[in-house]
Amino acid sequence: MIEPAPQIEKTDQTIPLMVKFQMNGSLQKIQDDYLYWDKIKYKAKDCTPLELWSAIKLDRLLKSKTVKFHSYPFHYVITDYIQKSLHQFDMHIGGTLGSNIGIAETDKTKFMISSIMEEAISSSQMEGASTTRKKAKEMIQQEKKPRNKSEQMILNNFMTMKYIVQHKSEDLTVENLLYIHHLITNKTLEDSEDEGAFRENDDVHVVNHIDSEIVHTPPLQSDLRILINDLCLFFNTDGEEFIHPIIKGCIIHFMIGWIHPFTDGNGRTARAVFYWYMLKKGYWLTEYLSISRIIKDTKSQYEKAYLYTETDENDLTYFITYHLKTMDKSFVALKEYISHKQKEVFQAAKFMKIPGVNDRMAQILKIIHDDQDRILNTKEMEARFNISNYTARTDLKSLVELGFLEIIQVNKQKQNFIKAAAFENTLKRYKL
Repeated sequence: MIEPAPQIEKTDQTIPLMVKFQMNGSLQKIQDDYLYWDKIKYKAKDCTPLELWSAIKLDRLLKSKTVKFHSYPFHYVITDYIQKSLHQFDMHIGGTLGSNIGIAETDKTKFMISSIMEEAISSSQMEGASTTRKKAKEMIQQEKKPRNKSEQMILNNFMTMKYIVQHKSEDLTVENLLYIHHLITNKTLEDSEDEGAFRENDDVHVVNHIDSEIVHTPPLQSDLRILINDLCLFFNTDGEEFIHPIIKGCIIHFMIGWIHPFTDGNGRTARAVFYWYMLKKGYWLTEYLSISRIIKDTKSQYEKAYLYTETDENDLTYFITYHLKTMDKSFVALKEYISHKQKEVFQAAKFMKIPGVNDRMAQILKIIHDDQDRILNTKEMEARFNISNYTARTDLKSLVELGFLEIIQVNKQKQNFIKAAAFENTLKRYKL
């Protein structure tokens, strides 16, 4: 649980202290990190912790902006860190002219599918799905039927993300939100009637699973419809006061978690709708970011960002600051991933010297060369390269004819492909 902050004391010294901290630069650092009382109280030097907290809260109050859902007011502050982050994201993940991220047009679909898989796996693992990334990817790529609830959660997330990418220009409606929830919870809830349906009572709470303590009690069920309608209006329209789209996306993410409109699957739904809003607003590179993977690795901070916001008078800046940090880490991870994949493509290029081998076949040869126990099939190739069944089968059978792969007949129709015993000798023939 979060330690409650003391009531601020506005004395004759509050404004002079605030000005002093502004002048010496210490206030900007605290505001950029957007620290809460439990950290700020240890930073007091020439004043008491309460005096420092009061000066900081006054500075935040003077700069705050308000947004309201039903009868619940929230506010946030645009700090220097937030402004800098928004500028960087506008430069790199939005716009209509593309990006210098380094994704070739021919590789965009491949990177997008891979990123959607990463997002689906991480978002599901955060909610309790227990399986390895390798097994999860194999299930999606080879279109295997989920064997358990964990795999079903991951497949649901993947299908939901694909649906959002295809319908990114649509508005958010009550019906669309319920459909997203239905997709994301299909066959994973105790009661199937809860799939794609709002909660019908007030028995839903957010609980700390370590000590079973209630950390968040959502708004009353009777307020749900008004809150969701206000959220849809916030998603679909621009109010009189401009709010940066990324800030709005963060607020939408927070509000679905805070409203908690469903018996389960609120977190997964919130993250999916955030992606939807970002894509709708033209931040196309969001398709390639796996934000949930970063959130999963910093889950404690994610939960605290919610709790700080609610504990400190619905100050959304805690959550917005955390969210922007995860986006930044996700963007850095994407650049590293692309650099790694480009090296793989460069390494696979040597196989293209073989007559009759195209770029897809070269990458298949690289996979088999690096993992001699790998078993391939046409469904995996279709998903990996976004190609038809005919093209996938043609690529694989061409590699069989060239002596690099062997066929394993699974049944009358299904075939798998493995590394041929003569693989290395065949390579030597081409002096590779």
